[in-house]
Amino acid sequence: MTGSTEHSTTPSACCDAGADPAPAAPRLWTVDEHLADVLAAVGPLPAIELRLLDAQGCRLDEDVTADGDLPPFDNSSMDGYAVRTADTEGATDTYPSVLSVVGDIAAGADRLPKVGPGQAARIMTGAPLPPGAQAVAPVEWTDGGTGTGVAAAAMTAPVPDEEVRVLRPVTEGAHIRRRGSDVAAGTRVLEAGTRLGPAQLGLLAAIGRPSVKVRPRPRVVVLSTGSELVQPGQPVGPGQIADSNSFTLTAAAREAGAVAYRVGAVPDEADRLRAVLEEQLGRADLIVTSGGVSVGAYDVVKEVFESYGGVDFRRLRMQPGKPQGFGRIGGAAGVPLLALPGNPVSAYISFELFVRPVIRTMLGAPDVHRPVVRALCPAALRSPVGRRQFLRGRYSAADGTVEPVGGAGSHLVGALARADCLITVPEETTELPAGSEVDVVLLDS
Repeated sequence: MTGSTEHSTTPSACCDAGADPAPAAPRLWTVDEHLADVLAAVGPLPAIELRLLDAQGCRLDEDVTADGDLPPFDNSSMDGYAVRTADTEGATDTYPSVLSVVGDIAAGADRLPKVGPGQAARIMTGAPLPPGAQAVAPVEWTDGGTGTGVAAAAMTAPVPDEEVRVLRPVTEGAHIRRRGSDVAAGTRVLEAGTRLGPAQLGLLAAIGRPSVKVRPRPRVVVLSTGSELVQPGQPVGPGQIADSNSFTLTAAAREAGAVAYRVGAVPDEADRLRAVLEEQLGRADLIVTSGGVSVGAYDVVKEVFESYGGVDFRRLRMQPGKPQGFGRIGGAAGVPLLALPGNPVSAYISFELFVRPVIRTMLGAPDVHRPVVRALCPAALRSPVGRRQFLRGRYSAADGTVEPVGGAGSHLVGALARADCLITVPEETTELPAGSEVDVVLLDS
């Protein structure tokens, strides 16, 4: 994880004989090199057993098999009457089948009346099917035991309350949810790697699992650095700006699947920054900072992080987002750190390119990277040589085009808020004519 410098192997190429060698220019990392180095240093978090609701958003670390049938017994899918099919043959409004009601069966009932010839049992949705019954006649197909309706006109005497008239025939198995018809015992219902959302958690509860083994969501601590930062809603004095990065990056971390904690802004004071880090290390699987990674007289971030050892500050061949920091606080087994630039657009793009893949890797997610598509750009594009340019844009899937949004400035948060993708211009490309095909990183997928 430590950066390297490039030196000439020929002394005469950089200095005269006997003179001290001139310092080599710092290495410029490519985006792909930096990303590969970052991802090589992290992996999925160790699996743990969590209660169901605590496991929401996590990914299974095990296959889940149903121990029993679902539903666990034959039950009614309608409010109505449990009947024998032979007793309803030929039933009509004019000539209904008149059946004796032998009992009521509610959901959860454990004592069930037996339904014999000429009999029926009043049954509620979800209630177990009683012995002898072959189907359920929905209450809408009966008189509900009231003795009223079309069939009542053909009767010479009222039907007693303990009888019901069925007005149409019922086929065997009608309106019955059979045992095991949803899930049979021994069936694998969820595979390892499945993300647990509401439906999956409901299934786990339905088959009787109170907890499950998962890859936990990483805990990400987000903080901004800079004495010029004030909290939204506070007065902004001369030379001050509102802290937006901590909100952007915390929201982005949560969207990526992490449990994110926003610490807020920390002033350019080494002791204060060190104290905040010590407070947060105990609850962090990953620390993300913004600001203080470029060369500057008041950039104390590098001073503090380098004092822990194992943190490397680099320059990348990209725009925006050239300065980056990466390493661990506390040695090889310490907490991973990603230090991002302070300009809002630089910070967000750096998050999408480097931090989001780290979070997805820690989650054990298969989709570590945002999807990339090819699109036609109607506008001409310009880019500095040697830098991979990331421009904000809006993508139209309908016609496969992408339009740049705003300019290239790394402070343009208004344009960033309107963008749904990043337009990529390769390192060695300085100009693209209108109508060129470009790579587009989709941010809303």
